[in-house]
Amino acid sequence: MTIPVAQIEDATAYAQAVEDAVQAAAAYYASGGSPLDDDAYDVLVRGIAAWEAAHPDQVLPDSPTGKVAGGAAEGDVPHTVSMLSLDNVFSPEQFVAWAASLAKRLGHDAERFSVEPKLDGLAIAARYTRGRLARLITRGDGTAGEDVSHAIGTIEGLPTELTAPVTVEVRGEVLMTTEQFERANEARVAHGGQPFANPRNTAAGTLRARDRAYTATMTFFCYGLLPLADTDDDLAARLPDLAHSELMAQAAEFGVNTTATTQVPGVTATTTDEVLARVTEIAALRAELPFGIDGIVIKADLAADQRTAGSGTRAPRWAIAYKLPAVEKITRLLDVEWNVGRTGIIAPRGVLEPVEIDGSTITYATLHNPADITRRDLRLGDHVMVHRAGDVIPRIEAPVAHLRTGDEQPIAFPEVCPRCGSGIDTSQERWRCEQGRNCHLVASLSYAAGRDQLDIEGLGGTRVVQLVEAGLVTDLADLFTLTRDQLLSLDRMGETSTDNLLAALTAAKAQPLSRVLCALGVRGTGRSMSRRIARYFATMDAIRAADAEALQRVDGIGPEKAPSIVAELAELGPLIDKLAAAGVNMTEPGATPPPTTDADEDAGEDADAGPLAGMTVVVTGAMSGPLEKLSRNQMNELIERAGGRSSSSVSKKTTLVVAGANAGSKRAKAEDLGIRLATPDEFAALVADHLD
Repeated sequence: MTIPVAQIEDATAYAQAVEDAVQAAAAYYASGGSPLDDDAYDVLVRGIAAWEAAHPDQVLPDSPTGKVAGGAAEGDVPHTVSMLSLDNVFSPEQFVAWAASLAKRLGHDAERFSVEPKLDGLAIAARYTRGRLARLITRGDGTAGEDVSHAIGTIEGLPTELTAPVTVEVRGEVLMTTEQFERANEARVAHGGQPFANPRNTAAGTLRARDRAYTATMTFFCYGLLPLADTDDDLAARLPDLAHSELMAQAAEFGVNTTATTQVPGVTATTTDEVLARVTEIAALRAELPFGIDGIVIKADLAADQRTAGSGTRAPRWAIAYKLPAVEKITRLLDVEWNVGRTGIIAPRGVLEPVEIDGSTITYATLHNPADITRRDLRLGDHVMVHRAGDVIPRIEAPVAHLRTGDEQPIAFPEVCPRCGSGIDTSQERWRCEQGRNCHLVASLSYAAGRDQLDIEGLGGTRVVQLVEAGLVTDLADLFTLTRDQLLSLDRMGETSTDNLLAALTAAKAQPLSRVLCALGVRGTGRSMSRRIARYFATMDAIRAADAEALQRVDGIGPEKAPSIVAELAELGPLIDKLAAAGVNMTEPGATPPPTTDADEDAGEDADAGPLAGMTVVVTGAMSGPLEKLSRNQMNELIERAGGRSSSSVSKKTTLVVAGANAGSKRAKAEDLGIRLATPDEFAALVADHLD
């Protein structure tokens, strides 16, 4: 694996690189608003270190390479024990080499490692006196930090009083979850401020804010626990002899938040292979986490090993950060394209100066909607923070306002539909062509014919275009009134293909209501939600008769989504009537309409309970036996027919994991959490009465 390093040619370039790195570190640790993203900063510092290794007699005193937090500004509150940085590795080979160097220092292999996520927040020290939170201090330069005790009481997971009257210092990361970040930015914009670029910026600004007109909550995760110098408490005095894993368990007993409450709890491992397996598991879950991580922290778990290994002036020798590829980068917004989706939604897409994120070159990113562009005050030419995690579509978080030059230009919004030239409905935040689905009929029909919707074999994109251009189809219902002669009139449509398509259309009429509902493409619903709605109401008439309050009884539909679903079903009324007249099924097999009273509802639930009632089921790996030919969507349908709820991720709420061949991290996580496992054959037997 090649690790990028900034190329520094001479002493002048080296001096400029040091100045840039020091300024970036100071901004990063002070406000979170660094002009360099994490990856660019790491590349720069590696370049500085490489140049210094070749020119040891020309190292500048301000160089960030030998300093905690890269030489960030010092504070005025001394730390009891220095808050050190961590050295980094970027590949399995580098980690194995580090573990070998640790073993050499110890005189033996480390007996045990602790492995936990590296949270993307700000390090703080929380000092408790006889169990009460007395002071909060930032990392600063590692020797002294800034007093931010005014933030006491605003940080979830950091109680103002511990469960025991001990005098200790709790160390950890303060961050904002995705939900907290969104709420904080909404409040900031509502009060006339510029949105923050990312959750870390928001946490940094919030931690130091004293007189804001609004409040913003943050979350704390503990990673260290040590006694204070003036304590005579026996429990606190024993802390230095506890393993790191034992310290985290003790912190949790004190009522302090740790990663044990997350999808990626800290674990212990005895070999480097086990450590690397856990690194892979955490990395795979990164996109699903409700907070940011930028790596995995690996420590010698035993206190004795830590003491033997010791620490340098900047970092401990018994711990390392395994850095993951960056998911955030700063680049420039060059242009905005306006695209029309299958339901007529007009969606802006940002055209970016190409930037590599997480191994992919990103040239486009979503901009959500015109109202969001206005709230964020985005302009063409802006430096913007772009976020990408896993397979998630890249998104533009916010402009990096302090990098503006004055040459940036406003983004022009369309005045007519960019696809068909019709008027635009701007009454909602998401603008929509007044022609609705008819604006992009080909996309709408292609979606409806897809395998997970009506599964109309032989109706691909090319054939849909032919039908629309020939005027034979103007909406979804017209597909089911096509005649043999009409199809034969199309170019390259022979008798066999015609008969096959007509047979597929006939079969599609019998699809369950959940598939029909999904094919309609109601905004705010998808495959899983369509199944839940159909299972709950049983008939299309019952769904259409439901008001927003009734819809909220369906799992996953809240007060914001329900009214929009009601409105769109009303809009689709004529099309639904036309589909029913064409003979398309409007009922869900095995489901019964909801009762009208609470007592009846309880009785109805008991009567309709299947073998998976009340269970959340995750499917992973390749299915076999009776389940071998089922797609993942069909497996999810089967789970819900049997009364359960399907899920794509394993958590403490999961009841059962169906693990087929080559099941990976999901099976391992289920085993760690003690969740019941079933083979495909065992699961097939359990739901035999519900198999088609």
